Amino acid sequence: MPTHPDMTTAHPYDETSEASVQASMPPTPPGSGSGPGPDSLLDAMQHQVALFARRAEQTRLGGVGQARNSMDRAAYLLLNRLDQDGPTGVKALAAGMGIDSSTVTRQVAPLVESGLVKRTSHPDDGRAVVLQLSPRGAARLEQVRTSRRELMALLTQEWSEDEQAVFCELLTRFNQALSDFQASGS
Repeated sequence: MPTHPDMTTAHPYDETSEASVQASMPPTPPGSGSGPGPDSLLDAMQHQVALFARRAEQTRLGGVGQARNSMDRAAYLLLNRLDQDGPTGVKALAAGMGIDSSTVTRQVAPLVESGLVKRTSHPDDGRAVVLQLSPRGAARLEQVRTSRRELMALLTQEWSEDEQAVFCELLTRFNQALSDFQASGS
């Protein structure tokens, strides 16, 4: 029995079938042509985001094949960031990812232990330490990226390239809006 007040034992939208997803959408008035009203549309959006979050967590969007679900989200995001930015200090890495330094330190420790990330001296200040993607980390990251890329191709195989681009653009804007909202402390 759920203990959180927002949880229920039987909600008609808890199913993951396509029919239940369609049933979760607000009805469009016949002949309106304009779709649902603003509140209904926002209700549908928040519901679809909730479904997406649950399904993403259930599947971890971890890709396909042997590399499927082989790297957790935190590790993937950290390795990805180091790959994009190059050698980076903990504070700069934390700021760039929108998390605090203690979280980065905790999350990077197993990556260092497993040889995916290495600690090196800062080139300008030998006393400071920077984190850097190791060759093993770069290879592992590419393996996981390839697996996840294959999953995205599979999930969107019936979409046109334009639809994929629009979805990516809108999802990027949505993620940025969430990040900005968090940063504002709202």
